[in-house]
Amino acid sequence: MTGEQREVLMAEQPFTDDEYAFLRQIRFGELPPAVRPEDRVALTETDPGRDRPEEAEDPVRWNVQG
Repeated sequence: MTGEQREVLMAEQPFTDDEYAFLRQIRFGELPPAVRPEDRVALTETDPGRDRPEEAEDPVRWNVQG
């Protein structure tokens, strides 16, 4: 078996879950502690943001051109 064939065979073997967990820990560090259920808060929905201002009372009055 040549060196090229050996590299191909090694690349075909997937990592185990433990190996993936180790690689994630090396890359991202330790996870913060989980939030306890009593420390969680309810989600509060807000109005969606607007991409345009509300209509002015008199459009001609606010039509500023430089």
